[in-house]
Amino acid sequence: MKLLSIGFACGLLLACGGGAGGADAAVAQPSAASGGSPVLAPTNADGSVAITSVKVQNLSQASGTGGINYTPVTFGQVFAAGDVADPNTLVGKLSDGTPIALQVDAKATHADGSLRHAVITAVIPFTMTAAPTTLSINRATTPAARGSGADPTTLLANGFTASVNLTVGGQVYSLSAEQLLRSGKYNTWLSGPQVNEWQVSGPLKNASGAAHPQLSARFAIRSYSGTNSATVDVTIENDWAYAPAPQNITYDAQVMVGGKSVYTKSALKHFHHARWRKVFWWGQPHQVFIQHDTAYLIATKAVSNYVRLGVAPSALSNIASKYTGAAFDAMGNGLAVAYMPTTGGRGDIGLLPSWAVSYLLSMDRTAKAATLGTGDMSGSWSMHYRNQNTDRPVSLIDYPYMTLAGNPGDAYNPVTKKSEAFPVCGGDCSTPFTADPGHAPAMAYLPYLVTGDYYYLEEIQFWANYELFQSNPGYRGNIKGLINHQQVRAQAWSLRDLARTAYITPDSDVLKKQLENFLSNNLDWYNTTYSFSNVPGNTFGAMTDALARVYDSSTGIAPWQDDFFTSAVGHTVELGYAKAKPLLAWKAKFPVKRMTDPSYCWIVGAVYSFRVTDSATAPIYTDMGRSYVGSNPSSLTALTCASTDMASLLKLQPQEMTGYSNAPEGYPSNMQPALAYAVDSGVPGAKDAWAKFSLRANQPDYSTSPQFAIVPRP
Repeated sequence: MKLLSIGFACGLLLACGGGAGGADAAVAQPSAASGGSPVLAPTNADGSVAITSVKVQNLSQASGTGGINYTPVTFGQVFAAGDVADPNTLVGKLSDGTPIALQVDAKATHADGSLRHAVITAVIPFTMTAAPTTLSINRATTPAARGSGADPTTLLANGFTASVNLTVGGQVYSLSAEQLLRSGKYNTWLSGPQVNEWQVSGPLKNASGAAHPQLSARFAIRSYSGTNSATVDVTIENDWAYAPAPQNITYDAQVMVGGKSVYTKSALKHFHHARWRKVFWWGQPHQVFIQHDTAYLIATKAVSNYVRLGVAPSALSNIASKYTGAAFDAMGNGLAVAYMPTTGGRGDIGLLPSWAVSYLLSMDRTAKAATLGTGDMSGSWSMHYRNQNTDRPVSLIDYPYMTLAGNPGDAYNPVTKKSEAFPVCGGDCSTPFTADPGHAPAMAYLPYLVTGDYYYLEEIQFWANYELFQSNPGYRGNIKGLINHQQVRAQAWSLRDLARTAYITPDSDVLKKQLENFLSNNLDWYNTTYSFSNVPGNTFGAMTDALARVYDSSTGIAPWQDDFFTSAVGHTVELGYAKAKPLLAWKAKFPVKRMTDPSYCWIVGAVYSFRVTDSATAPIYTDMGRSYVGSNPSSLTALTCASTDMASLLKLQPQEMTGYSNAPEGYPSNMQPALAYAVDSGVPGAKDAWAKFSLRANQPDYSTSPQFAIVPRP
């Protein structure tokens, strides 16, 4: 075995090398906005400080007064820790200097008490042009007085109506939003002088008043003050956790708003434990297109440090071509793969799916619509379980022994002396959609960040809780919600979803503390098992237990799955969960060693299978050299690392890594986020590893599929 030490020099933000496309050009121009702590703009003349901005384009055809169209806009906004100590200090300003009052509905805060996420509403005066305007979000020196919210009285007095009618087996089951509002049994999501949103829900009932045992409807009515208009967000659910005989229900659907039929669907097959959503306008519609500040979103660390590249027109065209038809109608799958266990490189695998990152980097209108639309479609998979007692996504706190795996006896609760097994299927439960924690895409997280829509919040909560309770209760520690018993990639995406959902769930939500406790339990387990103990596998910084050794007769692990997990841990750290730091410091060693260890050749640093033991029962190797020899043929290991002879043998370009180096979803691409987070962790050797990785030949064109285009923060 001959290994050659080669020195590399490359800036940490440079994706150097011979790869064609937008990635190289974009990364070669790093700026302060590429990541890390946000850099606030200079103080304005009025003493306020610019934090971020959004571009708003009026798409409505409504006429205005005196050539001005006053249009309300509502959007979600995430903030970096420390940027907004008091939400009442936030004020808006247009690019022409016009001051704009902001209604800020604060939702989540950072550990220091500063604002993390809010839903912001403003009324923008548009001239009768299609040109967008920029709304700057500034921090004033003193807080402003905020007006109070309203109840639905005015809306109802103005004639608001909305209802759902589902015809099931010849019977019509209905639910009226205005009747629910009149009853006073509503929850308030937004409250203030500019907009109020009230949420109501209930079972659908027939003419005799009998409720359907499975079907229910939810309305979110967002009423804009002084406009006589409101959005009507309608969700139809078949997702009660413990309703007897769950099954698919076929019906004819009709949604009525303002006395008019706004949506119909005949013979809609509604899958069990799934839901669908549609949004309509009552009164005068106000259609706007909102573009967030990509650099600031990334700088907040709510999303990873994606390379600021130009998304290829072909990628945007591909998204647009798929944003159509049944895939985006009720019970569709959007851009996500319907059968999630499907193997191979896919655009929906990663910390964010490819289409979501394409939207994030381009702020393209159709890419945004497809991203939000796929977030809507995340309700189609049969893993939505709502607790009828709490009316929230079911939690292990409610039923610590519930499960979708194992025998009914595994769900027996020794404390309550009752079984927590879900009722068995009572009819047709077939579905073309299969959920899988090992391949679950993050469909609703970014949509919730940028819209603040409650539907998306519950979607990420449904998925995070499903990934906890779908397993055998004994394996997960019952109420602890441990995820370590799954394949490594399932642990990665379950950790991603758990950390994000805990991070962004509103402070007032009872699920917030529960999710944070589940996350803490898991980090405790990983830190105890790996970070602070001398267990086999600590040498590598890789998981090497029986669940990880899935190849070559239980002797080899999948480095790409391990890289998924490392990137999820790194993202958990940057979301602010300090307990994940020791785990990242340990995990970061594995991608770094594969690039820099003198006994291992970095050319094969992103192999499909990495051998860690001689047999299923033999001890784990203690050095990278043994893995190098064990994982590769002697004809390769006898050659000098990264030599022309090695490239010739592997049929690669000189300095090209194996594992589809030029593919955006290849194994080196899978490795890239793990290496980027290794640099962020400060682990020894990480900068050298990143420099070597950045200089590899035949790099991918991430502009076509950017979900792995993550680089270290400056």
